[in-house]
Amino acid sequence: MTQTDPRMAELREIVAEVLELEPEEITETGDFAEDYEADSLRAIEILARIDKKFKIEIPQSELPMLNNLKAVYDAVVRHSAGQA
Repeated sequence: MTQTDPRMAELREIVAEVLELEPEEITETGDFAEDYEADSLRAIEILARIDKKFKIEIPQSELPMLNNLKAVYDAVVRHSAGQA
């Protein structure tokens, strides 16, 4: 993962907006539930916004693994593979 990938900044913005935090408060490895007090409804909201923004579909079955920004970024990269 590179810091120059614009998707990381976009993901940070989405997560921060849903969690009602400033983007700079979100670290790549900060646990959404433990560090930012996110609940399952917020997790679903983050997933829905990512799917819409990046025009991909991340299955809800992956939700338990999407516990920090790096995991979300990796999922976006994985599900974006092969798409223009």
